[in-house]
Amino acid sequence: MTFPVLGLVLIAAVAHAVWNLAAKSVTGRGYAFVLAYHGLSALLLAPVAAVIIATGAQPLNWGLVGAAALSAVFHIAYSVALQSGYDHAPLGVVYPTARGIGPVVTIIIAVAFLGERPTLAEAVGAFTVIAGIAVVTIRPRGGGDGPTSSDGLRRGLAWGGLIGAFIASYTLWDDFAVNHVSDSPLLYFAVSEACVGLIMTVGMVALPGGREKRADFREILLSHKRALVTVAILSPLAYVLVLYAMQQAPVALVAPVRETSIIVGTLLAWWFFGEKNVVLKLVGALVVVSGIGLVALG
Repeated sequence: MTFPVLGLVLIAAVAHAVWNLAAKSVTGRGYAFVLAYHGLSALLLAPVAAVIIATGAQPLNWGLVGAAALSAVFHIAYSVALQSGYDHAPLGVVYPTARGIGPVVTIIIAVAFLGERPTLAEAVGAFTVIAGIAVVTIRPRGGGDGPTSSDGLRRGLAWGGLIGAFIASYTLWDDFAVNHVSDSPLLYFAVSEACVGLIMTVGMVALPGGREKRADFREILLSHKRALVTVAILSPLAYVLVLYAMQQAPVALVAPVRETSIIVGTLLAWWFFGEKNVVLKLVGALVVVSGIGLVALG
């Protein structure tokens, strides 16, 4: 992995951690919040997509729309599960578990079925990153009844596992799409965001509990403007950078390196939400940095 690509992934990681901190601040209105920030992202990306199409840089065709629509389904599942996980368990458990499981599954499938062959140094570096993530998730016995209690840990691991499976799904599909369907990750993601907004709007009308979801949506627009704007801007920024990186480096390397966001996210969870074990988090950070160095040098 070249240093410019590594830089893209690390910037994306920081943006990802910050928007997850903002998302954690919104509780009890998961579906409405996900629809609100994806919808705002789609509106912000629409002019950019129009310019790309108008200039002929990338035509809009049914193949691209179909790929983006499937991506939208994966991202909806991920986003709704993420908000639900944050409602029921500590960010410091859900976030690192989800971001750790996702790249493990991605690496296994990329090597076993997609024919990717990282160098030895890159492979060792990728699994070193995952080892550092595991250190971050450790909770010593006797954690008490606070955010690191055993119940919170179990819930966090369960939600994190589910979210991690969705992460692997959209990562592998989007890697295929930006390398074989669309030359423009920005247009691809803009169409995907529009599909998310459309699908979730239909769901808010057609699914049970629609009235409550619409009330939640209005409340989000009124009372959570800062979190909404933060996520709507940083979420697409983080992921578009990752899509560009996946055009230039194997997904088996991009997936684990982008999870350096876990270090930022868990430190922010300690700072803002009082989640404990900061020493272990710092040890994990050092392990992750070592892994990134191996990936870059490989």
